[in-house]
Amino acid sequence: MFKTEFENVRTKCPLIHNITNYVTVNDCANMVLACGASPIMADDAAEVEDITTICGGLNINIGTLNSRTITSMLLAGKKANALGHPVVLDPVGAGASKLRTDTAFRLLREVKFTVIRGNISEVKTLASGAGTTKGVDADVADKVTEENLDAAVAFAKKFAAETGAVVAITGAIDIVADGEKAYCIRNGHPMMSSITGTGCQLSALTAAFVTANPGHALDAAAAAVCAMGLAGEIAHKRLTALDGNSSYRNYIIDAIYNMTPEQLEKGANYEVR
Repeated sequence: MFKTEFENVRTKCPLIHNITNYVTVNDCANMVLACGASPIMADDAAEVEDITTICGGLNINIGTLNSRTITSMLLAGKKANALGHPVVLDPVGAGASKLRTDTAFRLLREVKFTVIRGNISEVKTLASGAGTTKGVDADVADKVTEENLDAAVAFAKKFAAETGAVVAITGAIDIVADGEKAYCIRNGHPMMSSITGTGCQLSALTAAFVTANPGHALDAAAAAVCAMGLAGEIAHKRLTALDGNSSYRNYIIDAIYNMTPEQLEKGANYEVR
């Protein structure tokens, strides 16, 4: 499983439009390149519709939100919808401020998303208008554990059915679900949380995978989540006593660059519920 999804990214080399945040924009661009796709990073309202038109998929990330880019996100999202292009939403920090939360809700109302990817707190905020966020990290009370996994899966499926999007909730255990089926993924390493932007990179990676696999958004999103987690495992094994989170970030990108579809097939650690 997932070999074909990765092969399609490498074969088709989709062009991905990213309206993302300035903290991680370079890492997101390199992650898209590493998987075999091509990135364009454009967020001015005067050009986002043109850029969306020439790209195959769109990734919207609200991590460093400002009034200027809200308009750009809506314009690009609606253009992508009109063209039938997949759109990924990363609602970074939804629930942390009124602007951020209101913008996430508006995006959900006005743009049809193929995948919504966030931590459990962010997704709970989108689903219910409740929940808490601690910066951009999942609140302790909201973490997905083995004990509450069944409930979290049911929640993800319900929200996916309501939105028509694949819902990818990432954390110690990742859940990728549509209304009927969920992948519970156990790839990754705890040290990934010490890097700013692994989630942002994953959203960009997810956009590349779903764009290269039209009509198979659930499997493509799950493949991207497995690939990112597996890269975190591979990269951690490279670390020396002198390496820290900066080296680890680079090693993760390297791991995606060097990863083969066969390696992903073998290393993906998941179950279906």
